[in-house]
Amino acid sequence: MYHISDCKKYSRCARLFVLENAQEKQEYRPYVRLDEEITLLAAEKLGVTHCFKGERGDSAEKALEAMKSEEWLLKARFEYRNLRVKIPFLHQNGDGWDVYFLFAGLYPRADDLQFYCNTAWVLAGNGINVKNWYVIHLNASYVRGETLDPNALFVISRNFYNSKGNPSVPVGETILRNMRDLSGDLAAMDRCLHEEIPAPVRTNACTGRTKCRHYNECFEEEKRQDDNSIVHLIGAQHRYAMMREGRTRLRDADPARIEGSRQQFAQIIADGTENGLFADRMALHAWLEDITYPVTFLDFEWERFAVPPYPGMKPYDVLPFEYSIDILHENGERDHKVFLSVGDDRLELAENLVKDIPRVGTVIAYNAEGAEKIRIRELAALFPKLREELLDINERMEDLQLPFESGTVYDVRMRGQWSLKMIMSMMDDPGYHDLDIQQGMDAVFQWRYLDLDGDIENKEEIIENLKAYCGMDSYAMTVVYEWLRKIDSSPVS
Repeated sequence: MYHISDCKKYSRCARLFVLENAQEKQEYRPYVRLDEEITLLAAEKLGVTHCFKGERGDSAEKALEAMKSEEWLLKARFEYRNLRVKIPFLHQNGDGWDVYFLFAGLYPRADDLQFYCNTAWVLAGNGINVKNWYVIHLNASYVRGETLDPNALFVISRNFYNSKGNPSVPVGETILRNMRDLSGDLAAMDRCLHEEIPAPVRTNACTGRTKCRHYNECFEEEKRQDDNSIVHLIGAQHRYAMMREGRTRLRDADPARIEGSRQQFAQIIADGTENGLFADRMALHAWLEDITYPVTFLDFEWERFAVPPYPGMKPYDVLPFEYSIDILHENGERDHKVFLSVGDDRLELAENLVKDIPRVGTVIAYNAEGAEKIRIRELAALFPKLREELLDINERMEDLQLPFESGTVYDVRMRGQWSLKMIMSMMDDPGYHDLDIQQGMDAVFQWRYLDLDGDIENKEEIIENLKAYCGMDSYAMTVVYEWLRKIDSSPVS
């Protein structure tokens, strides 16, 4: 029996479908936290009282039988030609049914139709007459009060949305226009599972929205490529074609087949230098010259909630739960401070932040524009009494990512990446290697254990691991900053 997730994997990559089918199911750890039973909240919005509620493992006949007597069906399972689907809401409407898809996001879009169309195909195969198609989704403008209001939390839409968040094409018309017979795909999926694992084929899907978790397994040779390999040329559409032609190094790139970005220029020049380093010294010096002491390095950790758990929050708002700061004084002295909270401690976090960060000097964060500055603006809007002090921090903030994403500095050891961890790995410093928490999302998952169960046995261990990880982020920025200063002050070769 297949599910729509299997169909999506197969359409993306036959090899992915086979590899995933052969592995044990891994624990699903969502990027966004969803503590509430969102189906039950949506049922309140729809006015559902008495209903049939399906469960995992139900036979397909069970839902079909329930349709004879029930007005509403929740999470009903249906099957057709070895494809099994789950319908969030079915509502009887005369001699037919209305379908309500549940989208646990803000703006359901028509650019991902496979789920909707495949579901419609199974319903059609069961002879179910659908009169109306809706999508019920979270309301982007809803602000939670003291209690959660399911009626205001959701929007019921007959339309998908465009990239600007405006209603666009009709749900039902779009689904029926794009629905197709899946019999051939399902038969091909059967054959796939009984043949040799398909050879890896590199496509845009390998590194699309998210990099396939089998990428390194499929293309092991890429890990063995030299630091100056042309496969690391950032944003280069033709890098693999050039590689096959024997243009193996960054410096070998065909000028007629590169996009000409500043990053690509920096990479190509770096490959031509003796030490593999490029630095636009004038631009770097100008950036460093604006930084004043004491220099504060700031890093936040936060959780994102689909359904707002606390007053003043919207769907998909974030809750900062930790910050770490390292303060570098002009005389070489250093201070380090960490704040960690559990639950809704936003006010305490904001109060400590303005107390811990010096009132003068530059504040530095990595990806400041996309992270720390946003969090501080949110805190300033939430707590007007702290607004001036919080926004002053933003006024003094510089983004340590800027020299790298702008192509001002590039070292071939970066291998086409400029994450803080990648740059830190080039330093003569153990960095993140000895930490129990290695990634930002691992920190979030650890914090969830604390927030959901404050009496867990290893509570103190988790707290120390969280402080060590966030503290390493702010410390790593000091190391990278000092490295940039060293480049700026070194003689021109």
